[in-house]
Amino acid sequence: MNILSIAGSDPSGGAGIQADLKAIAANGGYGMCVITALTAQNTHGVSGVQAISGDFVLAQLEAVSTDIRIDAIKIGMLANAEVIRAVTSWLETVDAPVVLDPVMVATSGDRLLDDESALDSLLDRATVITPNLLELASLLREPVAPSWDEALRQAQRLAAKHDTLVLAKGGHLAGADCPDALVSAGRVQLELHGPRHATRNTHGTGCTLSSTLATRFAATGDWIAALEQSKSYLSKAIAAADQLQVGSGHGPVNHFIDFFGTADPMGDWWQKIQPIREEIDQLDFITRLSEGTLDREDFHYYIAQDALYLLRYAKVLSLASSMAPDLGAQRFWSRGANGILDGELQLHGSYLDEFADTPSAITLNYTNHLAASQESYGELIAAILPCYWLYQDIGKRLAAANHAEHPYRQWLETYASEEFDSATEQAIEMVRQAFEQADPQLRARMEAAFIRSAEHERSFFAQAHENRVDFSTA
Repeated sequence: MNILSIAGSDPSGGAGIQADLKAIAANGGYGMCVITALTAQNTHGVSGVQAISGDFVLAQLEAVSTDIRIDAIKIGMLANAEVIRAVTSWLETVDAPVVLDPVMVATSGDRLLDDESALDSLLDRATVITPNLLELASLLREPVAPSWDEALRQAQRLAAKHDTLVLAKGGHLAGADCPDALVSAGRVQLELHGPRHATRNTHGTGCTLSSTLATRFAATGDWIAALEQSKSYLSKAIAAADQLQVGSGHGPVNHFIDFFGTADPMGDWWQKIQPIREEIDQLDFITRLSEGTLDREDFHYYIAQDALYLLRYAKVLSLASSMAPDLGAQRFWSRGANGILDGELQLHGSYLDEFADTPSAITLNYTNHLAASQESYGELIAAILPCYWLYQDIGKRLAAANHAEHPYRQWLETYASEEFDSATEQAIEMVRQAFEQADPQLRARMEAAFIRSAEHERSFFAQAHENRVDFSTA
């Protein structure tokens, strides 16, 4: 995929051409660039702009397009009407999708375009326009949208005006949520939400998102998929921005987090508990459960202890909800607690005539470990995670052995469902985000809490055969 960025240069490397080329490369494209302006800027702002002449911008464009296939074009800072006219005339000679980021004002507040009205003809040629809220309002000659709903309506008006798609971006709105939406004149085609990361290092986010969108569309041919992938990439790059040490102002996002940043802690943790996972797979309880030959007494003992565990676990999830840093996380952990009380415990009760009232030492040790992990939100959700992740991992293999006559069919279905898969992925991502924002001491505690919970899960499964008591009437 050959992606051409037409934009200004940022000598500090966080925005403009430099950010575009990084994002394109990180997303599998071959980046090319035509420079429209030189800037003097750093992480504190722009102190000078020197536009390239329209003739020389055109010469750059023609040199590229007469030799190299262009699969997608990203347009950013154009500086003035002369450069805009040069780019607009050249676009008539090529056939490639255009992602136009109408750069008028930098993140720092510095103006980067001296004639906004000159953009109108170029907007008509764009396939997707990606303005921030200030730029969206300016293009419509309207006040800045005070809410996400009004931003969506403005995006639809801009899409209708220029017969194009518009990417509405809610990053400048207040609140814990950062929404984005792909909008046409008639409807919202895709709306995505994500957490707001607690960092001041967001220099170049608009450049990064638009160039990533062009690259992912060139790869997929689908704007919906391209936006989903682009938002996911940018979220990771912003979440990891504080790992960089670039400047003392608003630093850049971490474009190459997947390549040169801190290794994904989730993958590392998963590998560290591989021996535990293998031991769980070989437990008599698990192998017999898979075969459908598990004694009813063993299963009932497990269910009875699990019910006692879940009663305490629901309280832990409620605590995680109260400690969570944003509304999305609060709702997620709260839904988990409610799901236990309204769903899982009812399923457990269907196998038992009455619940046990005495937790085993193993059950009590596990819940005590969760209680001891409440020093911080990150440590607590790291301790919670194995109850999602290990159950999902085991559940998938058990589901492969499930069949209509399996004696424990309903229980096997619960932990191998799309809903549980989705919940597990969300839990993993929340722990990952907490890890990325944690200091080294908290990261070490989070990892230790995760591994210790995995060990408790192994003991919990093993106890059903070793210590069972018959809680059924059979």
